[in-house]
Amino acid sequence: MPHFTIEYSGNLDRHVDMGAVVELVRKSAVDTGIFPLGGIRVRAVRCEHYAIADGQKSLSFLAMVLRLGEGRDLATRKKAGEHIFKALSAHLDPVFAKEKFALSFDMQINDKETSWKRNNIHEALKVEAHNG
Repeated sequence: MPHFTIEYSGNLDRHVDMGAVVELVRKSAVDTGIFPLGGIRVRAVRCEHYAIADGQKSLSFLAMVLRLGEGRDLATRKKAGEHIFKALSAHLDPVFAKEKFALSFDMQINDKETSWKRNNIHEALKVEAHNG
């Protein structure tokens, strides 16, 4: 893990290349050096139905949640989160300049006792790196 889920208002599509956003978040997560490469997931979910503030249809949002496993101290999590948020926020500066827009990012730590995973990507990446 880390798994990033981005929910965004559908009206944002006319201003933002969401493919570029998920790649930016993935790269920023890699750049922190604290996440296992094989565990990184970034997904974006377009929200067709949403209501924001006073209901103006021109308002937009992007809300990102990072779910990660236990084991990293607060200072490490904050440093990584700030790095990722800064990159995402800078990428979205043009939206802030033109639109009424809300951006948020929250981190949640999964309890290892109630989190199940099966993943063969880690081993495949090790093999690829060794054979590369």
